[in-house]
Amino acid sequence: MSGGHRALGPFTVSAIGLGCMNVSHAYGGRPDRRDALRLLAEAVELGITHFDTAALYGFGQNEELVGEALAPFRSRITLASKCGMTGINGKRVIDGRPETLRRTCEESLRRLRTDVIDLYYLHRWDKVVPIEESVGALADLVTQGKIRAVGLSEVSTSTLEKAVSVHPIAAVQSEYSLSSRGVEKSLLAACARLGTALVAFSPLCRGLLTGAVTEATAFAPGDIRLAMPRFQQPHLAANVALATMLRQVAAALDQTPAQVCLGWLLAKGPHVLPIPGTGRRQHLVDNAGAGSAPLPSWALARLETLFAVGAVSGDRYPPATLAEVDED
Repeated sequence: MSGGHRALGPFTVSAIGLGCMNVSHAYGGRPDRRDALRLLAEAVELGITHFDTAALYGFGQNEELVGEALAPFRSRITLASKCGMTGINGKRVIDGRPETLRRTCEESLRRLRTDVIDLYYLHRWDKVVPIEESVGALADLVTQGKIRAVGLSEVSTSTLEKAVSVHPIAAVQSEYSLSSRGVEKSLLAACARLGTALVAFSPLCRGLLTGAVTEATAFAPGDIRLAMPRFQQPHLAANVALATMLRQVAAALDQTPAQVCLGWLLAKGPHVLPIPGTGRRQHLVDNAGAGSAPLPSWALARLETLFAVGAVSGDRYPPATLAEVDED
């Protein structure tokens, strides 16, 4: 692990974490259970200490997998999970009512094989429940010793500011990458001002930035990218062309495209913590090695030019999902 360490609320963690969703949820080509368990254990061996899962992923299966794999290393890692969006009868349901969050926490503790969750996020703000009520329920879980710190996911600056009036918010998790820069409107700066970490999920744009996705890619049935506009034509062709130029920058630096993407994020502020996900060992090794040296100024300037706001074609979510998200 060469990217150093960063603050995540009260914790000090590896600058590059691991988003665990990929091994159980959302994408095709997932590893089998034995390989997934081995991958998670190897992440610890590589020096990764920040692991992120959620009740939603695999409708509980990801937490079970993470709990089994990481139980031997529990004292060495910071474990994050999420509530407020779960699977019920095979469907994704957003529910931020306090009683639901309490129940989900108990279920997550059992699946994760732990007595306490280090960082517990509200996965999505349930817009029919005041954010203060949901955060208040999470604050109660801190008091009870069930969780150590509170986080929010996919929220706007105004929602974050309402939440911190109830309880300190250790982290906000948002999609942030060269291709998704919405947090730069105000949330990135607000997090720095409030002492809140900005945990960047999908920092490689779900494989689009690394060249893993091309115009010839055939997604498996059920892969969430099938419904995302930027993975559909005509957007996809334009975005693949951008990724080709990114690979040229990476080649000049003798880095992988993923390492360049992660290095760019690390340069955005000491409170930014990327959590790339993968089901492949070599990608895990590459990602863990990101940040060994800061990207040179010429590379940062080139990336800013290539990926200026609006350069990536197509929305990150389909319209119905965008309507659920609370963002600036």
